[in-house]
Amino acid sequence: MSSSPESESAIFPSESPVAAPIAPQEMVGEGKAWGLCTAVDLQDCHPDLIRNADHIRRYVVELCELIDMKRFGECQVVDFGSGRVAGYSMVQLISTSLISGHFANDTNSAYLDIFSCKGYDPAIVETFSKEFFGARRSTATVTLRY
Repeated sequence: MSSSPESESAIFPSESPVAAPIAPQEMVGEGKAWGLCTAVDLQDCHPDLIRNADHIRRYVVELCELIDMKRFGECQVVDFGSGRVAGYSMVQLISTSLISGHFANDTNSAYLDIFSCKGYDPAIVETFSKEFFGARRSTATVTLRY
């Protein structure tokens, strides 16, 4: 299927995004965005750390303390799947939404999502997560939810 240059530019932005004049965590609240979602992808994690349920639970507790989020109930950490998708999955409800993660044994990668209607600093989340799981590389995508 062939596409015209016009349709391509509608799918892929032709310019780099412009930096926001204020920090994302300050853009959430009454009269602003409903919530903030940060997706953190970690590559080349330390294998023993992403395969350890207690370490993953400790991550959630320490992350919540760091970004001032109140945990609601216990963190669920389950090891399942086979092949490419084998590894732990984690879910932690917080009073303002949830934190989830998937840990891929096959690639020693982790995929974390933090969504909250209370602001927090996405850069702190990425740095902390990268260090906690011994990742060599990380990327974070921040989305305001309306």
